[in-house]
Amino acid sequence: MSAQTSAGIAAHATRRLEKARRVVLSTFVSAVFVIAMVLGMALASAYGEGGAGVPLSLLATAGLVAFLVFYVRMSGTVLTGRMRLGDVVASGVLAAALSVLVVTDTRWIIIGPAWVSIVALGISSRRKVIALCAGVAAVGALLSLPASEVPPHWYMWPVMFGLLLAVCAAMVGANYLQKWLWDLIQEAYAAREAQTRLAVTEERLRFARDLHDLLGHNLSLIAVKSELAIRMADGDAARAKTEMSDVRNAAREALREMRAAVRGYRVVELDAELAGVRGVLEAAGVRCTVAEPPADLPPDVRGVLAWVVREGATNILKHSDARRCEISFTAFADSVVLEMVNDGAHPAGGEAGSGLTGLSERVTKLGGTITAEHAAQSRFLVRVAMPLPEPLPRPGHPGYPAETEELTTGRGERVA
Repeated sequence: MSAQTSAGIAAHATRRLEKARRVVLSTFVSAVFVIAMVLGMALASAYGEGGAGVPLSLLATAGLVAFLVFYVRMSGTVLTGRMRLGDVVASGVLAAALSVLVVTDTRWIIIGPAWVSIVALGISSRRKVIALCAGVAAVGALLSLPASEVPPHWYMWPVMFGLLLAVCAAMVGANYLQKWLWDLIQEAYAAREAQTRLAVTEERLRFARDLHDLLGHNLSLIAVKSELAIRMADGDAARAKTEMSDVRNAAREALREMRAAVRGYRVVELDAELAGVRGVLEAAGVRCTVAEPPADLPPDVRGVLAWVVREGATNILKHSDARRCEISFTAFADSVVLEMVNDGAHPAGGEAGSGLTGLSERVTKLGGTITAEHAAQSRFLVRVAMPLPEPLPRPGHPGYPAETEELTTGRGERVA
C-alpha cells in the first residue's frame, strides 16, 4: 500500500470519463452497422436483379462507405460540441446522391433520415431541426413515388411524407437521448471537480481563520509589549525586563496553540474517515457498505482504525478492479475487530508496501494485530484486532474502593 495522490485520483476519474465517452460513441456507431447491412442488402438485390450494373454498384458502394465514414466522424465530434461544417455539407451531398438510388430499391430511403439524425445534434434551434426533418421527408416521399410498385395516387405522397417524418423524428430522438446522457455524465464529472475544489477552498479558509484567531491576539500582544520594552529600556530597565518576560510568555503560548492546532488537523477521525472513504470509493464506481463503529472507543484506538480504513481504501483504488467493498466492526468485551474486504483484487505481488508496514507499526504499538491477505474469489481482506482497556469500576462494583477507606494528608490527618 502506498499513498494515493490527488493527481492519481484525477487521472483515474479522467480515464473513467473517457471510457464513458467511448461507450456513448459506440451507441452512435452501432447505427452504422445497421445502415451498412440494410443498404448493402439493397445494393446486392439491385445488382442481382439487374437493376444496377457494375459501374453503378461500385459507385454506390464507394458513396455509401464515404457517407458512413462521415457519419462516424460527426458522431465523434458532436460529443465535443465541434461539428465541422465541411463534414455536414459533404455528407449531405452524399446522402442526396445516394437517395436517388431509391428507384432501384426502396430501402435506400433511410439514408436521408440517417443523415438528419446525426446532423440535428449540431443544430441548437429546434425549429431548424423540424424544418430539416420536414424537408428531407418531403424529398424522400417524392423520390419514392416512381419506385412504388403500384400506380401513384394523390394520397401516396402525404402518407410517405408522414411516414418519413415519423422515422426522422424517431431517429433524431434516439440520438438526442444518447447526447443527453453524455451531457449528463459531463455535468456530473464537472460537478464533482467543482465540489472537490470547493472543499479544498473551504478547508484553507477554515485553517486560515483558526490560525488568525489563535495567533492574532498573542502576536499583537508581543508587538505591543516589545515596543513598550524598547521605550522603557533606557529609563526603567526593571519595567523593560518585565515586559520582555511577558513577550516570552506570549510567544511560548502562541507556539503551544499553533502546535495544538496543527496536531488537531493531523488527527484522523474514524467517523469522518469512513464517510470520506465511502464517498471516494463510490465516486470510483465501487459500491461501499459501511457499518457503524462501536461507541465509546478510546481515541487512540479510533485513530488507528481510521488509518487502517484510509490505507485500505488506497489499496482498493491502486491494486484492484473492485466493484464492492464492505467495512464491518465486531465488538467484544476486551477487543474490537475491523474487517475491510473487497473484490477484484489483483494477484499478489512481491513484498508488502510501505503503507502496510506503517499500519503494522501503528497497530502493534497499541498491542493489536493486523492481517492482510488474498481470499477466495479474487477478494482481499484486511483484518485488524485492537485490544480495549478495562473500563474503570463504578460504585457498587466489586473492584471499586470501599467506602470505609479514608484518604489522609501527609501529616496523617483524615480528609473528609
